[in-house]
Amino acid sequence: MQTRVNERIRIREVRLIDEEGEQVGIIPTRDALEMARERDLDLVEVAPNAVPPVCRLMDYGKFRYEQSRRDRESRKNQHVIRLKEVRIEPKIGGHDLETKGRQAAKFLDGGDKVKLSVLFRGRSITHPELGRGLLDQLAEQLRDHGTIEQTPRMEGRTMTMHMAPARQKQAPAEREDGQQRDVPRQAENA
Repeated sequence: MQTRVNERIRIREVRLIDEEGEQVGIIPTRDALEMARERDLDLVEVAPNAVPPVCRLMDYGKFRYEQSRRDRESRKNQHVIRLKEVRIEPKIGGHDLETKGRQAAKFLDGGDKVKLSVLFRGRSITHPELGRGLLDQLAEQLRDHGTIEQTPRMEGRTMTMHMAPARQKQAPAEREDGQQRDVPRQAENA
């Protein structure tokens, strides 16, 4: 739904809020538009479902610009968690399993979730305990990097296990730094 501005507001009366946030009261829309023009501002409908609708005096172009900057900043600080997959087979060698584990550790340290998959081909499907053993070995290898989100489960010819990155333990260190910074400030003020 698009915000109505100035002449697009077709209702007879509006509840007006001025540019400082003070409530002017319920006045005819025509008078509110005049007041906006006198102050070189826009009349913007902020609560269209209220009775009467609530309108505000503001610089709408500046408001939209600030809104787009806030949106851009929030997108910049977001971290998209992706699901990475590491595939192995029941007949994998010990060194290859360690290599796959290191790759999964990189993904977890990067903040991504990891799906560990054991692919059963041919007759290997008759020994699912081998796949569970491999996933348990990987979970043990990765316990410092992440936590098990979903235990091993068979899905057709594939056994999967999901792991999530471990929580970062930086909060106590930041608190200690903050306390150390406050001590000198108090000494300066004394």
